[in-house]
Amino acid sequence: MFGLFCYYFMSVIKIQNISKHFGSLKAVDDLSFEVQAGQVFGFLGQNGSGKSTTIRMLLSLIHPTSGQIEIFGKRIEKDREAILEQVGAIIERPDLYPYLSAREHLELFAKVRKQKICEADINATLEKVGLAHRAKDKVQTFSLGMKQRLGIGIALVHNPSLIILDEPTNGLDPQGIADIRQLIQYLAKEEGKTVLVSSHLLSEIEQVAHQILIIHQGKKMVEGVTKELLDPEKRIVQIKTTDDANALKVIAASSFSNYLLPRSEGVYLKIPTREIPLLNESLVKAEVALLGIETKNSLEDYFLQITSNA
Repeated sequence: MFGLFCYYFMSVIKIQNISKHFGSLKAVDDLSFEVQAGQVFGFLGQNGSGKSTTIRMLLSLIHPTSGQIEIFGKRIEKDREAILEQVGAIIERPDLYPYLSAREHLELFAKVRKQKICEADINATLEKVGLAHRAKDKVQTFSLGMKQRLGIGIALVHNPSLIILDEPTNGLDPQGIADIRQLIQYLAKEEGKTVLVSSHLLSEIEQVAHQILIIHQGKKMVEGVTKELLDPEKRIVQIKTTDDANALKVIAASSFSNYLLPRSEGVYLKIPTREIPLLNESLVKAEVALLGIETKNSLEDYFLQITSNA
């Protein structure tokens, strides 16, 4: 019955104002977000941004300093065991035993979870992660990408509703990255799993995620639907001038004020492409000393603009 909770609650994960302090270090700072059922949710941030700390709090490996975490509509601190029965996770690289085969790993971790698993289920899981042909081979003969796929297979062994992957493509070659990407897409589209995936490989998240959250120094910078954030009809533009303060003042008093993006430095707007020439004309008429207008629309550009000036 508990496994059906994710279908009864649109928000599989609901994070409300969580913070985690390690002494004077604020690893996560008043972070809130929701992950909807059936989504691939992209969790982005540079190394040290607080992604892994957040994931460890989601999995109840560490406790937040403040704030609240709900999964499947239940509080993690009150229903930890029941929640984690429906969660599969990999934090960075999976811990594997070199002298065990892929099949033996699934059998072992099923026993650890007190999960009854038949041969057909093992074969289906290995097929799903592309390792059916290596089922009896020892893990010491596997490539890094194969080990990562086996780790995901272990996370799937109890058929969870929610899958949490922390940097699943870290260190992989292009083919390994493509294999993990296809597997994530399959799990969400074909099996209806909810997948939260953290990464700094921005182009990969851009291809798989329905929703994106970018954090920087533990704080939320932006969250939204991937297609909307990267809408080709709207561009992030940087206005380069000799006097940013004056440019901001002119734009704030104009019809373009709603497009301004908050930044500690520089002048940035998210604006419909068709209005960029009008913006340029308006700034020239206001005698703003323009050096140029630079447009951005890839996730990598977007990410760098957000985090480098935060």
